[in-house]
Amino acid sequence: MMQSLLINMRERHGVKLALGGLALAVSLCSMHISAATMPDSAATGLVYVGSQGRQIQAARFDAASGKLTLIGPVAEGLRPTWVLAHPQLPVLYAVNDDSASEGSVSAYAVERGSGALRKLNEVSTGGNGSTHLSLDLPSMTLLAANFASGSASSIALNPDGSMGALVSTLKASGSGPHRRQASPHGHGSAVDPSGRYALVSDLGADRLFVYGFDRATRVMTPDAAARSFAAPPGSGPRHVVFAPNGKTVYLINELSAELMALRWDAHSGRLTLLQSLPTSSPEFAGVKSAAEVAVSRDGRFVYVDNRGENALVVYRVDPDSGELALQQRISSGGELPWGFALHPSGKWLLVANQRSARVNVFSIDGATGKLADTGQAIETPTPVSITFVN
Repeated sequence: MMQSLLINMRERHGVKLALGGLALAVSLCSMHISAATMPDSAATGLVYVGSQGRQIQAARFDAASGKLTLIGPVAEGLRPTWVLAHPQLPVLYAVNDDSASEGSVSAYAVERGSGALRKLNEVSTGGNGSTHLSLDLPSMTLLAANFASGSASSIALNPDGSMGALVSTLKASGSGPHRRQASPHGHGSAVDPSGRYALVSDLGADRLFVYGFDRATRVMTPDAAARSFAAPPGSGPRHVVFAPNGKTVYLINELSAELMALRWDAHSGRLTLLQSLPTSSPEFAGVKSAAEVAVSRDGRFVYVDNRGENALVVYRVDPDSGELALQQRISSGGELPWGFALHPSGKWLLVANQRSARVNVFSIDGATGKLADTGQAIETPTPVSITFVN
């Protein structure tokens, strides 16, 4: 996926050693499993890093100090560009983002003591190039966005966090003026707080599709009422998130590097544009590219990464309107920030700088939302996504 941005990709493979009941393809480098990587306080949790190689990497993160310590590779074989932790269970999900074959999602049980992963099962997504996952906890449903086939799928989860059946797959239609928009490319998803709709951002079709969703059956249904939001041609919608109050949706457009604030009407299932902001600085003359968007748990701040300028951008949210005001622009600490994750404490942001092969740690000022580079980082090949298991 996104071949024009993959520069000098290198796949590095760790030494495979037998580890308890793990399958041979799910291994850890024993040099990393030592007393130095064990948690030294109750605040220490696990971080998993998805990559464009063939490994998932694990690390320890101390939420008291911001210290990040690499454990090493814990799963091999798939192309895990997106990893996602279950919010309540020690279970990790990872896509297999291989556009040449049918996409899939793997579920892993997390061994908290060592960080090791034990594969639970794998389910097809019904599409190619599976590139993003979101989880609707009330219905225990995974949504997968399939970039290469331009589709989105819903997958049932079992009570233990393992995956059940593929329930539904919807293929989009549409195109745009950019050379990467010859066909639809599903890139992100989110279920609205009411549980009645699933929003799917499509880079190729310049659409934020609004599909019906049934939490009882976990089925997505086509947009028969033409509710979907049309972004300006050439925008390239990438990822979408809801504000905690459920009234505002924030959409990051990859190709135009614009951030949109959209008013969400849960009754009608319709979106109205409130605001569109460039995430690139006025003087920037290079190729625009933005990748990730997230909202703080209290809803006061929105965070974006800008790959074209290797920057993180912070916006302050107006509590009444949901509109945004620029708060800060800061270097990502490396090159090509592909993805990032906010720690559940709200005190830290970890960013995957893909080209630099580094994951950098930033602290968050609770009053202003501003970021500060802590200097903490780990080296890991082609990092593109991050998730926390506490």
